[in-house]
Amino acid sequence: MAQSIVLFELTATEALQLLSNGTITVEEYARSLLGRIEERGDTVKAWAYLDPDLVLSEARRLDQIPLEQRGPLHGVPVGIKDVMDTKDMPTEYGSPIFKGHRPSCDASSVAILRAAGALIFGKTTTTEFTVTNSGPETTNPHDPNRTPGGSSCGSAAAVADLQVPLSLGVQTGGSVIRPASYTGTFAMKPSHNAISPDGQTTFSISFDTIGFFARSVEDLGLIADIYSIKDDDPPEDIPLKEVSVALVKTPFWSKAGEGTIAAVEQASTILRSHGVTVEEVSLPPDIDNEQSLARLQKVITSGEARVAFLRVYRQDKAKLAPQVRRLVENFNNFSHKERLEALDRYGSIRSKVDEIAAKYTVILTPSAVDEAPVGLDDMGSPIFNTLWTGLHMPVVNLPAFKGEHGMPIGVSLVAGRFRDQHLLNVAKVLAEPLMAEGGWRTRPDLVANDNAVAGPGPDDKAGEDHKL
Repeated sequence: MAQSIVLFELTATEALQLLSNGTITVEEYARSLLGRIEERGDTVKAWAYLDPDLVLSEARRLDQIPLEQRGPLHGVPVGIKDVMDTKDMPTEYGSPIFKGHRPSCDASSVAILRAAGALIFGKTTTTEFTVTNSGPETTNPHDPNRTPGGSSCGSAAAVADLQVPLSLGVQTGGSVIRPASYTGTFAMKPSHNAISPDGQTTFSISFDTIGFFARSVEDLGLIADIYSIKDDDPPEDIPLKEVSVALVKTPFWSKAGEGTIAAVEQASTILRSHGVTVEEVSLPPDIDNEQSLARLQKVITSGEARVAFLRVYRQDKAKLAPQVRRLVENFNNFSHKERLEALDRYGSIRSKVDEIAAKYTVILTPSAVDEAPVGLDDMGSPIFNTLWTGLHMPVVNLPAFKGEHGMPIGVSLVAGRFRDQHLLNVAKVLAEPLMAEGGWRTRPDLVANDNAVAGPGPDDKAGEDHKL
């Protein structure tokens, strides 16, 4: 090849093409990623469980599968958030109660990937039962003094640091989109229940949604297809100048930091300069209230978490984080009546916001309050995400911008419920100008050394690299 390729830098789509045409083997690709992890793992700490010998054994097995029997994701490595059961690896849910726990079978989300030929690479770090806002020592690949954000911290950090091209996360509030913004990755939270949530410890059945991290919009589409996430009607290609954007700052705009304010303004300016119609749109008056919305969300998620975590509370409450115990003990004293009213109200809000979404090609909204906070004890606020999660609307993070300290800041694109493929199509169109002009680089390995290459992986000859 005329130009050398560092394998661990590949997007999933790029890697799949090389794997499919026989240019590289799964084992070669896996060794490059393991070399990257050997080089950076002690800094980023993205993995709750990773067995290089198992990875290489599975890679060799995949290489032996005849071409005609290979799945659509053959050989592409995927990191799995450690709340999703895996039959050949521990699943500990970030909790000391489940230390060493080994499920007997895969969660549906994992089994579907495995059946498609994916290489299940390892388990990524998470907070305890996804509840707590601190815990793992995982760092932000762009600054180890900052958090990668949210309970899907390991999944975001692993993709951002080029340790794996794809990973799964789970979002109750903002645990997919916010870490994606903090770490500079593409991410998608699909419509609610677009992917079966079984096999994971549930926080809130009304909010919990499995999502995924990637290095391009094309990669997001690749994994959405594996999960058969489809719209009722095939999405139409829309030229950039025919796109109409509703800029929804949400009732929480007063909480936005300077970086997010600048990113949203810059996104609007760039799109308008390319002929896109951008209109600022407010939510209806009965929705556009910060305190009211925040309480609705808290009533619903707290009530459902009380039921979800009762088993582990009865099992060994002394080992549970105080935040989890308080949920089960109904620390806020929410009544069943208030919970019913909140569920009904949120249901009515969904249809109203769907009507707004239907009037525009896409909604543009913040992904996070600002750049990733300094320190690992505060993983940031999901305040700009929980609304869309509860509304069951698909969201894509575009990592297009950077803040005052050079850290990534994303913006979110949102579409109506079960218009996921439409959203991906629009995201591809809008990503081109936003990524080109927003100022953020999407290949940060290049964080520590712009000329870095993967170091030797297990069983490699000394000094052997992973270039083509």
